[in-house]
Amino acid sequence: MKRRCEWAGSDPLYIDYHDHEWGVPVHDDRRLLEMLILEGAQAGLSWITILKKREAYRQAFDDFDPQKLSNYGESQIRQLLKNPGIIRNRLKIEAAVQNARAFLRVVDEWGSFDRYLWQFVGHRPIQNRWKRQQDIPARTRESDAMTRDLKKRGFKFVGSTVCYAFMQAVGMVNDHPTYCFRHSQIR
Repeated sequence: MKRRCEWAGSDPLYIDYHDHEWGVPVHDDRRLLEMLILEGAQAGLSWITILKKREAYRQAFDDFDPQKLSNYGESQIRQLLKNPGIIRNRLKIEAAVQNARAFLRVVDEWGSFDRYLWQFVGHRPIQNRWKRQQDIPARTRESDAMTRDLKKRGFKFVGSTVCYAFMQAVGMVNDHPTYCFRHSQIR
């Protein structure tokens, strides 16, 4: 039997996410935007809640197309607030629209969102070697730096804890403890 990160639990959706996505380096701009928005939507909730709603988010937010999402106005926001498939929090929905706009500005400046984000880890995943799940920090100096810069650029719901969870999810850091079978696979 494979030993996994404790947070993966026994839910098949969580296990699949753990085994195939979490910690795998992502370099696709749209997928990076999606994960940043979903991590912000997760603030104050459990990640499994967001995972269960991910397909509904993709439909509701035009598959996280930054051009379309950045043009959402009040009528689209009102429609989203009625959508039971997503978290119906006005601030989080407005943040998604704002983040798509800020994303486009970053892409204009840096050429890609990928190039911009990965600078915070020197363009290479940080390979941690945690022995226990409880040793993993909720934030780091890299996530603090990312937060400061994202906020300066107009991004919302991007506190340091959200940014670190994002960094873990998109493989900017390998935070699978060494006992987890995925630690060595991702390394």
